[in-house]
Amino acid sequence: MSRPSRHPVLAGVLGLALAAALAVLAFNADNLPIIGGGTTYTADFTEAAGLRTGNEVRVAGVKVGTVTRVALHGGVVRVGFRVKDTWVGDTSTVAIRIKTLLGDKVLALDPLGGASQNPRTTIPVSRTTSPFDVTEAFGQLSDTVSQIDTDALARSFDTMAQTFRNTPDSVKGALRGLSDLSRTISSRDTQLAQLLTATKQITGRLADDNAQFQALLADGNLLLAEVQRRRDAIGALLTGTQQLAVQISGLVADNTATLGPTLAALDRVTDVLQRNQDNLTRALALAGPYYRMVGNAIGNGRWFDAYLCGLVPDSYLPAGTAPSSGCVPPRTGSTR
Repeated sequence: MSRPSRHPVLAGVLGLALAAALAVLAFNADNLPIIGGGTTYTADFTEAAGLRTGNEVRVAGVKVGTVTRVALHGGVVRVGFRVKDTWVGDTSTVAIRIKTLLGDKVLALDPLGGASQNPRTTIPVSRTTSPFDVTEAFGQLSDTVSQIDTDALARSFDTMAQTFRNTPDSVKGALRGLSDLSRTISSRDTQLAQLLTATKQITGRLADDNAQFQALLADGNLLLAEVQRRRDAIGALLTGTQQLAVQISGLVADNTATLGPTLAALDRVTDVLQRNQDNLTRALALAGPYYRMVGNAIGNGRWFDAYLCGLVPDSYLPAGTAPSSGCVPPRTGSTR
């Protein structure tokens, strides 16, 4: 049985169409109703202030969406942004704020109003705010100063001074000051250019390290959170200790009637022992030799070693064995 023939051209066309469809879905995943979601709004600003596509949209410091479009629309800048699971009122305000010291921006949304904002209605300029970008201002200043012909400026001030040489002294003094200012700027042109170039390099370097600064700030937030958790744990420990002290105080108060007589009797026992301390010390001192002698008496077997003195007169004893005084057992090798 022969297999049905395949059409490689048709299979290739279908494969390319499927790959293109998948690519389109991948690029527009955020717009899909299930895996994407969110609502898109637009707002007009007087200037973009460095806001770019992909910047965060935050409500009370919490990220709720991203900026999807920044484009010029007539005499204003129209910004499109998408938010998810966030209510936007019909009097909400939107502001472009500085996220970091390096000039990164964030779109801050303040949801206000009694009704929901219509996504098809653009938020007007009266409800938006743009910040002053210091980094961009420095960059523009550097570009502007670099384009100034300081020599021509100095010559123009000199020409003006010569033209107004017959004017009153106040006018000549002002023009002379402008001429001196132009000469000073001209003499410092190289230093100013180097300074502004270095400033631009520093801002660029800081912008390149923006991710590291963000990671540092994130680590600082983690550290503060850990300190907060430790503080809560210590607070719980102190609270538990206080509760334990209260319970112990209650236990002591409940058992005072029982513990009082016991402690009083124990006090009397310690008084008796204190008064008889000398007798007990002497008894313990005598008990040692006594028990040692008892041990010596019964330590040789199942009998008692004993010594009887005085039964036999001293005259019957061998010479040198009788004690000189008293009844003392003889010692081996003794001279007495």
